[in-house]
Amino acid sequence: MENEKNEAKFKLSEMEHELAEQLENGPMNAESDRDERARVKLPAKYEMRVQTEHDPVAEETKLFRSMAREVDARYDKYAAPNNEESTGDK
Repeated sequence: MENEKNEAKFKLSEMEHELAEQLENGPMNAESDRDERARVKLPAKYEMRVQTEHDPVAEETKLFRSMAREVDARYDKYAAPNNEESTGDK
C-alpha cells in the first residue's frame, strides 16, 4: 500500500515536472509560431502573370451574345475594344 502511494507521488511529481517544462517552453514556441504566421500573411514579393493570345472571358461573352441579345446596351462599351482586337482594326 505504501508502495502505491510512492508510485502515485512519483507520477504526480513527474506530471508536475512536465507541466512546468511546458509552461516554461510554451510562450517561446508560441512566439516563433506567431512570427511564422505573420510572415506567411505577407504579400508575395513577386507576382507571376501569364500572357495569353486570347481572352477566355471575351470568348465566353461572345458565345453568350451569339445565343441571346441583351435588353440594354450597358455592356457594349466593354465589349467594343475586344471586337477591334479580334478583327485587327486598330
